[in-house]
Amino acid sequence: MKRRIEREIERCHTRRFGGRLAWGLVAAFACLAGAETVAAQVPDSVSRDTVEFRMRELRIEALRPVASVSGASAVRLSLQSPRVAAVPLLEEALRQIPFLQVRENSRGEAQPSLRGTESRQLAVLVDGVPLTLGWDARTDLSLIPVDAASEIQLFRGLSSVLHGPNVLGGVVSIEIGHGSVDPDRRLNGMQGGMDATGAAFGGARLGRTWSSGEGGVSVQAGGAYRTRDGVPLAGGVVQPSAPDPNRRLNSDLDHMSAFFTGRYEAESGAWLSTSTFGYRAEKGVPPELHVANPRRWRIPETKRFVSTVSAGTGWRSTPFGTGDFEVSLGIDAGDAQVDEFETLSYEDIAEQEFADDRTLTFRGLSDHELGEGVVRTALTLAETRHVERIVPGGESVFRQRLFSFGGEVEVPLARQGAGFWSGARINVGASFDRGSTPETGGREAREAIDDWGARVGGSAQVGRRVRLHTGASRRVRFPSLRELYSGALGRFVPNPDLAPEVLRAVEAGLTGTVEALGAEVEAQAVLFVQSFSNAIVRTGLGDGRFRRENRRRVDAAGLELLGDARWGEVSLGGDLTWQDVSVTDQRLAGGALRPEYQPGIMAGMHVESPLPAGFRARAAVDAVGRQYCVDPDLGADVALDPTARVDLVVSREFTLGGPFRTLQTSLSLDNLADATVFDQCGLPQPGRLLRLQFRLF
Repeated sequence: MKRRIEREIERCHTRRFGGRLAWGLVAAFACLAGAETVAAQVPDSVSRDTVEFRMRELRIEALRPVASVSGASAVRLSLQSPRVAAVPLLEEALRQIPFLQVRENSRGEAQPSLRGTESRQLAVLVDGVPLTLGWDARTDLSLIPVDAASEIQLFRGLSSVLHGPNVLGGVVSIEIGHGSVDPDRRLNGMQGGMDATGAAFGGARLGRTWSSGEGGVSVQAGGAYRTRDGVPLAGGVVQPSAPDPNRRLNSDLDHMSAFFTGRYEAESGAWLSTSTFGYRAEKGVPPELHVANPRRWRIPETKRFVSTVSAGTGWRSTPFGTGDFEVSLGIDAGDAQVDEFETLSYEDIAEQEFADDRTLTFRGLSDHELGEGVVRTALTLAETRHVERIVPGGESVFRQRLFSFGGEVEVPLARQGAGFWSGARINVGASFDRGSTPETGGREAREAIDDWGARVGGSAQVGRRVRLHTGASRRVRFPSLRELYSGALGRFVPNPDLAPEVLRAVEAGLTGTVEALGAEVEAQAVLFVQSFSNAIVRTGLGDGRFRRENRRRVDAAGLELLGDARWGEVSLGGDLTWQDVSVTDQRLAGGALRPEYQPGIMAGMHVESPLPAGFRARAAVDAVGRQYCVDPDLGADVALDPTARVDLVVSREFTLGGPFRTLQTSLSLDNLADATVFDQCGLPQPGRLLRLQFRLF
């Protein structure tokens, strides 16, 4: 590890113009059990070579990332935290991250929401390649395995123009094949457990590193299996037609996954990496409890294979100075079967849908010095092909192509340590985006659409212990193939005339550290204002069906607060999101509508403390304010009352010898009070659940 840090520090000194080291180490935010604030700025191009310094004391980790000028605030979650389920799926991990809402929809898919945005406005990247450019412009978080990753980053706020097309409201970044070859990294591990319902989960990974001078090779492979008959039903939920009154109807899951990663680094700094993961699953889709005609779906089989190959030159001399170049090629292929049944007994199949998806993505990225600054560019090409077969019915083929070219220039305004506004820098970027649908399943064709994006940002150290960042951006999102052409087995009416959404956003934030009440307190505050024009929303047609339309403008303004105080081994922290989201329908006389699933207040608080015999305990409470949904039977808004849930975790770590250094055990009690908490109308979260798990690493 020492060799790696020294090498990376030397590289960063040679490219101080990139602003990744010269900003210094800012706002170390040790959020208990692994959720860590990345201070006011982080590299929003999901930096490939950021230097990080970790300080370990028991299980509390302090992360001091390098700040970038462009200003997006972020949160990191360690997947080795006792609060995260062993061999987790992406949904289970993201539900532990503050500010982000994760909801199960009526298709049984887990989807994110942030700052008034919907799931299609957030991108999910694996080693820089998006999983959210497919048929539906989003991905089901409840099926994506993340046991190959060590941590997840949520970049909230202004998205970089380098991220590619259709990235508006934030980025979830998962890195499994990137990162320097590190001989001290623990590649071997096992994890698993079970819960009180009889569900079981487990996995293992094996790896090896060969180092030679400044280069090396690292490989790792693993797999996992998860199975459950169903999730517990909260005590206050009434569920008709259920054979087991204590278990959510049709909520079973059978899921297996595997992964492989490999990385080669030359002494010159050039590198080559590959990462692959895949899964096969069968799952039920719990029916909505608030409608007369809910989806009666099962997914008897869904498969997905995602593979990425990347290569980079490393920083080296060019005819114009110093720079680097990286290319990535990704393939995302999968198929799924959806069975719709006649009744909630799930015996007789009424209709079937078979889908075959393939998305190819190419990305090229470059960085080059520009005096004391740096210029960055990114090219993204993607093509999605979707084959849909309806039984009874026929087969349809759809295809979408997306293109984006973006560039950013970053220049210093003041040097590090130069007075009150130390290290002030500014960043300006722009992109050209294009979307087309050359195959439309025999439906009405549409012409290609061009649009543009832009962003400006800046940051500076204000005094010794406070960092300020601010920025503004304009981005666009082209409608997905599903939004344009899908009927969703009769639930939606297609609308091929949808126009792109446009997001305009402004953000400003402060991060500081103070001494108060005998504790070191770190806090972050971020103000945001954003507006969607041509917002694509679903509207009820009064007959149980929906249609997506560009009817509305969605405006959101809010404040995000995150804090953590530590007295030795005891810590107390929390987060608060206040947001005011308004929806204006230009076709209605009154204009104003209630936003769907956008609570005005979301808050969380946790405390962690040591216990006798080396144990640690963590208690957390999460609360969500009143929100509203559209009832398709009534054609009206329905209120969801404010809710709160309490989770407890008791854990202990043991030091081992041999191939594994650490054994981590934990006992969790989720939803202690068995509270009724709805993800969406008619779709409750699981009730009280006791879980025992372990990790060897």
